[in-house]
Amino acid sequence: MKKSPMTITGAQKLRDELHQLKTVARPKVIEAISEARELGDLKENAEYHAAREQQSFIEGRIAEIEGKLSNAEIIDISKIKVEDKVVFGATVELINIDTDKEVKYQIVGDDEADIKANMISISSPIARALIGKFVDDVAVVQAPSGKTEYEIIAVNYK
Repeated sequence: MKKSPMTITGAQKLRDELHQLKTVARPKVIEAISEARELGDLKENAEYHAAREQQSFIEGRIAEIEGKLSNAEIIDISKIKVEDKVVFGATVELINIDTDKEVKYQIVGDDEADIKANMISISSPIARALIGKFVDDVAVVQAPSGKTEYEIIAVNYK
């Protein structure tokens, strides 16, 4: 099976969520199921059905996270020694050539991407256009809305 790249931070967030699900959410829903069973007839017991549905969601999420972590290739970006080259995990500062608007993105794994936090997936059009480029290079991003050119002004590895 193909390994998915993931930053150390992304892997830790998944481990934290997994720990919370296993130690807090799972016991809580088991208790709710137990209490609902004590109320009697399970066929028409809304609390029981809601708790079972929640349990199903939690167990599914636990399995999903465990699968993601087992297929992750965790990359420590602080140990990357490339000068001014855009690689996985790098934080890239760009200027849109058409609008002169500055943006900053970190290139992360698919499961870590969060555009609101300026974290873009390695498989996104922007990241694919940036990978392998250097400071002062121009990257042409082919997006559904058309081509956009960005000049790379800085590359950082945190």
